[in-house]
Order: sequence, then C-alpha cells, then structure tokens
Amino acid sequence: MKVLMINGSPHTEGNTSIALHEMEKVFSQENVDTEILQIGKKDIRGCIACYSCAKNGKCVFDDIVNETAPKFEACDGLVIASPVYYASANATLIAFLDRLFYSTPFDKTMKVGASVVAARRGGLSATFDELNKYFTISGMPVASGQYWNSVHGRAPGEAAQDGEGLQTMRTLAKNMSFLMKSIALGKEKYGLPEKEEAIRTNFIR
Repeated sequence: MKVLMINGSPHTEGNTSIALHEMEKVFSQENVDTEILQIGKKDIRGCIACYSCAKNGKCVFDDIVNETAPKFEACDGLVIASPVYYASANATLIAFLDRLFYSTPFDKTMKVGASVVAARRGGLSATFDELNKYFTISGMPVASGQYWNSVHGRAPGEAAQDGEGLQTMRTLAKNMSFLMKSIALGKEKYGLPEKEEAIRTNFIR
C-alpha cells in the first residue's frame, strides 16, 4: 500500500505540514508507505484547455504535474492538503490538481482520496468541499475521519495545539488505511465495478 500526499502550502513547516505528518505516523504503523510532495512554492500555471493531453497522454506543460502523474497512477490513496485562502484552496494547488486530474488518462477508480485543510478560523468546510470534488468526479472513494478533516492555527506550529484536529488526522489515516486494504481485497475477489460506456449530454444543441 502506498499513499501520495500533496502539500499545497508554500510553508514547508507550517500547519498543513503538521496535519500531514500526524497522518504519516499512523500510515507507518499501518505499514502503508507514504511520500509527501511539496508543491506550494512551485511555479505552476493553470490549464489552458488546449486538449493536447488527450492526444499525448500528458500535459503540454512539462513540469511537476507530469512528474507526479506516474506516482499518482502507482499509489493506492491520495491525500490533498491545503491552507485556506479566502475560503478556498491555495491557487497553486488548484492549478496543479486541475492539470493533474485532467491530463492523466489512467483509471482512477477505487483509489482512495482524502482532503485536509488548515486555517486560522473560517473557510475550512468550503475548502474541504472544493478539494473533495476532484475525487468524486474520478470514481475515487472519499475517506472520512471523525469530523471535517481540518486543523486550526494561524502562526506556523500552532496546529500542534489543536488536539481535536490532530486526533481527526489520526482517525482519518486509520480509516483511509482500512479502506485501501479492504478495496485491495475486494478487487482481488470481485474485480473493479463494470463500467458503462460514457454518456455525454450537452445542454446547448
């Protein structure tokens, strides 16, 4: 089992990192390998809807997105973590995710997804919902904890004082580990769900 963890914060040792490292401890106990990618300071431009990825199988901009694609394909679970900016995720992270999910042609069905957010006070649930949409459009089960997956803190390091938030991260990692292992057993016995041919309905004809 392997989990790929994406840290969208520009602060490598900030509160988002504290949340991910709390999860990482549990994954280690569950014999789940982890890799954390720090992309918050990367120069990542947004998707330009050129559709070259449909032809070439990768994004036209050859950067960290294309470097991450094979790691995404190989992992059993994906954790996306972001600080909250104006009740939304970091724009760099959103540009990264838009291109990563759209440009990768492999089947993401039954890879387990989890989103994690950090903020001083508000905007957590809106950002949490925003990030989960990448999973639900891709056939990826969404792992949950015991509360919305969030930690509170303003200055770097303050999230370490959020006892409930850290417990939520541990619960999330335990639940995610259980879900990934259960899906692996299910795939071995039953295979993946059979897919219908895609139906595309346009509203302007």
